[in-house]
Amino acid sequence: MTNTVQEYYGKILKSTNDLKTTACCTAEAIPDHHKKILAEIEDEVLAKFYGCGSPIPSELEGKTVLDLGCGSGRDVYLASKLVGAEGHVIGVDMTDEQLEVANRNLEKQMQRFGFEQPNVDFRQGYIEDLDALGIEDNSVDVVISNCVINLSPDKKSVYEEIFRVLKPGGELYFSDVFSDRRVPQDLVDDPVLFGECLSGALYIEDFRRILREIGCMDYRVVTGHKIDIENAEIEEKVGMINFESLTIRAFKLNSLEDICEDYGQVATYQGTIPESPHKFVLDDHHIFETGKPMLVCGNTAAMIEETRYGNHFKIVGNRSTHFGAFDCEPAGQSTSSEAAIGGCC
Repeated sequence: MTNTVQEYYGKILKSTNDLKTTACCTAEAIPDHHKKILAEIEDEVLAKFYGCGSPIPSELEGKTVLDLGCGSGRDVYLASKLVGAEGHVIGVDMTDEQLEVANRNLEKQMQRFGFEQPNVDFRQGYIEDLDALGIEDNSVDVVISNCVINLSPDKKSVYEEIFRVLKPGGELYFSDVFSDRRVPQDLVDDPVLFGECLSGALYIEDFRRILREIGCMDYRVVTGHKIDIENAEIEEKVGMINFESLTIRAFKLNSLEDICEDYGQVATYQGTIPESPHKFVLDDHHIFETGKPMLVCGNTAAMIEETRYGNHFKIVGNRSTHFGAFDCEPAGQSTSSEAAIGGCC
């Protein structure tokens, strides 16, 4: 299957116009500060982009970022600008033709960004074996990936490698296609369905199980949308399987528990991330308004206190007193008279 993917993305697809479905196309809004950077990126790099989301989190300046399945380098160059001259971005891909585009534009992009020295490097290899590419344990602040992990024949190894190279408190922030049931093997073996990011999609509950097996007890969905298959032949093949494009974040934290627990903690966002002065979106149901206290479970508190976001929040309380399972009532629907509103985990 690896050779099939290399053939599909290296030789068959010439641009996004050659895709047969929208599974590998961005449907969510791109932040304004990202649009300004994208306007500086070479047209050739943009034309070869095959992503299903916009998996670039905030607070990247000076950080080390790893892009898995970087392709022609669009997200690498976007992250390059965001990490700045003191940061570093590594792009990994297995396809010769895609990396040729990325490397061909490297010097021009660095000049456009005003960097005296390149702050990116591209490495050819497999996302299942980052050790072979010299990426060491606990060396990366943020791992990103854009509609690529579904193409891996060994997804568990990919996630194991991600959490090996992440620093403690580091973040996996990625977009990918997931299914509402396990995809039959005959569809997985279909080269077009696989190349279109459909039949390689991981059943969402199996994704949850894999993360727990490797020690990540909680993940969060940031955005998501159902994929409409606008191709009659492909729709006929996949039948009743539903596919969804999700942007997900997960952190390398030992303090996460397998369910949300209540320790009476309250978090307040300070509004100090430049591109997010009014609110910080942790996930699709934890939207922190600047200055407004929110009751949070222990896992949510850890995600914002024990990571690079910690300086931007005020956390009241710790885990010294346990109040049982956290009441996962959606934010804003509480009937409590308390000032702090809880968020569902």
